[in-house]
Amino acid sequence: MATDKTMVQTDSTPTTMLTVRMIMQGKEVGSIIGKKGDNIKKFREDSGAKINISDGSCPERIVTITGSTECIHKAFTMICKKFEEDLQNTPTVPKPPVTLRLVVPASQCGSLIGKGGSKIKEIRETTGASIQVASEMLPNSTERAVTVSGTADAITQCIRNICNIMLESPPKGATIQYRPKPVVPPVIFAGGQAYTVQQGQIGLQAPELSKLHQLSLGQAIPLIPQSQTIMPVDHRMIPAMTAQGIPAMAYQRPNNTAIPNSHHQQQSHEMAIPNDLIGCIIGRGGQKINEIRQMSGAIIKISNAEDGAADRKVTITGSPETIGLAQYLINTRITTEMCGLGIR
Repeated sequence: MATDKTMVQTDSTPTTMLTVRMIMQGKEVGSIIGKKGDNIKKFREDSGAKINISDGSCPERIVTITGSTECIHKAFTMICKKFEEDLQNTPTVPKPPVTLRLVVPASQCGSLIGKGGSKIKEIRETTGASIQVASEMLPNSTERAVTVSGTADAITQCIRNICNIMLESPPKGATIQYRPKPVVPPVIFAGGQAYTVQQGQIGLQAPELSKLHQLSLGQAIPLIPQSQTIMPVDHRMIPAMTAQGIPAMAYQRPNNTAIPNSHHQQQSHEMAIPNDLIGCIIGRGGQKINEIRQMSGAIIKISNAEDGAADRKVTITGSPETIGLAQYLINTRITTEMCGLGIR
């Protein structure tokens, strides 16, 4: 958490701008962003705070909230309420508390803890929230994780207390911010060849890279079952995410379609991609679709746009394995495009 030197004059009363940083996982980030970015747009507008989210190349994401203490309070109120609603909709009994992981400069943690732990004890008692300060600094940084858990109201009050303490005790010296490490680029085998997936290539996010890494190690992963085929893509199924943050593929059995068992026999499958999403599949100058062709080993053809048609037909030809990987990569591109809405 940092204090911005910029002062904003409001009714002759200066307001110090603060920046609060948090570590979140993909599922939590998805909840903040919401469908088509609706949630994060509302949070920004209603709170007046700036809310930014780091890119999806790492398992962990950094959510940064900047604004006056009042704006930050409003933003956390809405975010915590959303997380509390998500937990209420889970079948877990008893319901777990809302938990946030703040990132605070180590030089400010002493003030947060207080002499003999007096300050942190006071915060716990007055807000009802649980608060713990990590003893070790986060990797390659001078910051520590501060974990806050409890009800949405308790956490919001706890954050307000933490902000006040940070204002009274600015960080000392230079702060080296914690930056999550990206996943190691995996090697995947497709079409009889090995390919390295570079960071940012075809827009793969951490869970997808992990899954492809398992594929490179020869582990069995049911990308597309041989007895099934993927449903035509439409807006209602995008983005569908599993609890682990992996795009949830929707399948349907083909009618009276015999799927040969031979790995070498060529097959063809069709997908319907909405017109407004076909661009993210093709990429500038056809770069993305060429990458998908090369990585999967499948032959992929995209139909021309037809007047009045809402979708474009994508025909994938190859073995069951190459078709499955091509479908997976296409759906990953679509999911990444949709999840990216609202991220600045």
